[in-house]
Amino acid sequence: MLEFLKRRLKSEKGAMDKILVTLLLVVVGVAAVVGLNTWMGDQKNAMTNSANTVITNILTNAENAK
Repeated sequence: MLEFLKRRLKSEKGAMDKILVTLLLVVVGVAAVVGLNTWMGDQKNAMTNSANTVITNILTNAENAK
């Protein structure tokens, strides 16, 4: 596999550029997935906290109304 890659690099003009661009795209893709996952986790936690606050307020108001 490594020999094939070496032969390919020697035979094609600009092959190193293609490899570098591919690696760059992979790094950008991984960073985008990690960033999106973090953002979605934060949004989920914020929504859960907001829902808990609303539910607590409703239950407190219902107990005070008795």
